[in-house]
Amino acid sequence: MSDNQDKEETLASFQNITNIEDVGEAFSHLEAANWDLVEALSRVIPQDDAPLANLNPNTNPIHHHPPEAIAHDAQVSPQAAVGAGTGAGAAHPNANLNTNLNAQQAANTNGFRPFNYDEMPGPSQGARMFPTSQLLAQLTSSINLDPSRQNNNQNILVFNIHFNQQIYQIRIQSLATVEQLKRKIFDVTNVPQCRQALRGWPPSRASEAQLSETQLCNLGLAPENELILVDLTDDGFMDTEQDESTQRLDKIFKLHIVVEPEGRRTTLSMEGKTTIEELKTKVYYITNTPVRHQEWSGWPSGCDNETTLAQSGIEQNHEFVVRNIADRVQNNSNALNSSDVVNLDSESSADEFEDATDFNNSEYIFTDSPPVQPLNRHLISNNTNDETSGSAQFVENYRARFGEPHADFFIGSLEDALRLACHKPAKERKLLAIYLHHGESILTNVFCDHLMKDEGIILTFRENFVLYGWDMTYESNKDMFLSSLTACINSNASLTARNIKLDKLPAIMLVGKSRMMGRQTCEVLSVIHGNIGLADLQSRLFDTTVMYEEQLQGEIREENERAARDLVKAEQDMAYEETLQADMAKEAAKRQKELAQAAERKRIESERAEEDARRESIRLVAKQSLPQEPAEHEANISKIRVRKPTGDHLERRFYTRDTLQDLLNFVAANGFLIDEYKVFSGWPRRDLTAIEASQTLESLKLYPQETVILEERF
Repeated sequence: MSDNQDKEETLASFQNITNIEDVGEAFSHLEAANWDLVEALSRVIPQDDAPLANLNPNTNPIHHHPPEAIAHDAQVSPQAAVGAGTGAGAAHPNANLNTNLNAQQAANTNGFRPFNYDEMPGPSQGARMFPTSQLLAQLTSSINLDPSRQNNNQNILVFNIHFNQQIYQIRIQSLATVEQLKRKIFDVTNVPQCRQALRGWPPSRASEAQLSETQLCNLGLAPENELILVDLTDDGFMDTEQDESTQRLDKIFKLHIVVEPEGRRTTLSMEGKTTIEELKTKVYYITNTPVRHQEWSGWPSGCDNETTLAQSGIEQNHEFVVRNIADRVQNNSNALNSSDVVNLDSESSADEFEDATDFNNSEYIFTDSPPVQPLNRHLISNNTNDETSGSAQFVENYRARFGEPHADFFIGSLEDALRLACHKPAKERKLLAIYLHHGESILTNVFCDHLMKDEGIILTFRENFVLYGWDMTYESNKDMFLSSLTACINSNASLTARNIKLDKLPAIMLVGKSRMMGRQTCEVLSVIHGNIGLADLQSRLFDTTVMYEEQLQGEIREENERAARDLVKAEQDMAYEETLQADMAKEAAKRQKELAQAAERKRIESERAEEDARRESIRLVAKQSLPQEPAEHEANISKIRVRKPTGDHLERRFYTRDTLQDLLNFVAANGFLIDEYKVFSGWPRRDLTAIEASQTLESLKLYPQETVILEERF
């Protein structure tokens, strides 16, 4: 059993014994006792003799004894009280005990102390009688310690704490506070509470979650939650999630996504202001997994499609797992199709399909049975807020209604689609194909179920076009889209779309941009109506593509020539820059060499000065330590002659009691340091610098006169 489970059992037992319903208060007492149940009980239960005596079942537990009775009852030992409580008259000792404890707590202001209070509880600071081990053993043994039998699991919250690429699972009661959760986090991560910043709270409760005293049950949490722990020592920002979200909007998030079941790993770099819906759309472009088939793992609780990456609480380097649940959806769909209940489209009629035989691709109706349409013909809900959300609805509902295969529709605003297709260099430019849908048109089913599912058509759109779709069923959505056409292209494009009749819808508008035809802005090059066959659709798309590419050839040549000129100019600029950099490098190297030489000279001079100062200091110390030279007529003197390496001599008189060190100091005082020169006696030849310097000249036989030789050390 883990340490966390042990603590939960201890907490439940402690509450059961003491009847303390406040989890925070009970938690504090156990923390003060280092999670020792007996110690915590001895701290909380009043230990006066009278209450212990009141455990006798023959005594009324709620009776208030007069002082004399209390003094008399105090003589009853706890063992006797427990023994009486276990007799035949105590059929329910726990009930009697709990009632007695409640009475005691009421008489002693609940019998609790402030947190970390070291003295024993009670009305006075006098001596206290601790409960005996037998009494506490009876208290603890009478409690069922099995948490599964205490019916506490329904009040338990599970937190998966993400920290340092690891996940720590913490189970805690819902009545616990944020501070108590942070204590448990400290137990498993060793990150002190003062440095803990928790991300992933529900956005509407993020500010409350920053308060230590907030109870977890007031934060609107799920039974299992994902939180990200940030050590403030590492990141260095304040533990205020809402302020932090604002600061993180412009930051780049590196998202590591594992796509299941293939196990393929993809890394995306997204701005903090990117919404989860936009991220899912990006993943769709990469993996071809529709948004409705994406099942994500790794998001904190409380996130939805409108939540930005900055608000979600994820780390800037985060791991996700995306699963493709298409098979699961397909199985569910097959199960529905195999049932005996068949849903018919109330808006469908035989007249629609009869009218649909008027155009040249009527064979599709008879070769395949027309699919059962959903009750809702529109692909975008009425009065949609903006083009991006409307485009996402269109793509999602189009796939749900017409199924696979389908063309790849761009998700976003018309302006974004136009920028992706037309506002690029000529060699990268594509045509923009705007698919105009109408749920009330009798051509819709055949056009979408057969023409738009053709592999050749899908491939043509994918290679040569940016395909954008919009539903014109509701007038509000139609008006908004026509206004966007006017703003992004021109009024002629809006007028062209407005004049397409219902019996010609759906339709495809082909938009392009080419300066060779004198057009500086985008223009509608062609409109393909829905009453067309597959061969004609392929031919129209192919012809428009060829014509557009021919128009772009001149512009591409101009761009290539301009790019060549820019390349030559860039090469010239680069050569000039390289020459300039080489000259600057030479000049810098020259200056560096001069500075190095000057520094070397300065160093040598400094070292020489330091050496001269050192030698002079040694010479002065040696000179000052010389004894006074005796007079020539005095007795017991020795005349020492020192022959220098140059051949000349130094002479001085010493007393025979003077030491060899005095002679060496005389040599050093004249500039011949002993660490640079050796002193040898004439006969027998001896290295005087290797002899103990405290010996006298007399003991060394250096009297009445002697000649010593200086030799330089090598």
